Amino acid sequence: MMPRDPLLDLTLHVFFVSFLAIGGANAIIPELHRMAVESNGWMSDGTFADLFAIATMTPGPNVLLVTLIGWYVAGIPGAVLSTLVMCVPTGAAAYYMSRLSRKFQKARPRIAIQRGLAALTVGIVLASAFILMRSTAHDWVAYAITAAAAAVTIATKANPIVMIAAGAVVGALGFV
Repeated sequence: MMPRDPLLDLTLHVFFVSFLAIGGANAIIPELHRMAVESNGWMSDGTFADLFAIATMTPGPNVLLVTLIGWYVAGIPGAVLSTLVMCVPTGAAAYYMSRLSRKFQKARPRIAIQRGLAALTVGIVLASAFILMRSTAHDWVAYAITAAAAAVTIATKANPIVMIAAGAVVGALGFV
């Protein structure tokens, strides 16, 4: 049996999953994790979480996670191809769908689809958060900190930087 080409596998997988990225690249984190960690073993949970942290902390769009996974798996060609197949086809589809959506702005099916996609997006983003938490939290203290940060974020309008700073303090004090 011939060995599979990681660059080809990565490119095809990102192309197909990009059409599920309703709400941005964060919506496909569970599938990216499954592809990179569980199915292909290209990286560990920790590496995936590190790449996510780098993509989140760097200026620019959250699609950088796909670029970093591509780079980790297949170097510069992986970074370039995975970014292109993530952005170009879905960008073109979004452009044409927005034109179509404007044309049928008051149509009941369009409104129903939009509401359904909004609910779907919330669920997918919550699944992404769960995957990332599971990849990085390994004891009850880390889970409790994650739950507290999520509760504060949901219940208040606190700036997320406050949660990041609190997590840094808890980590510096050696609780996790």
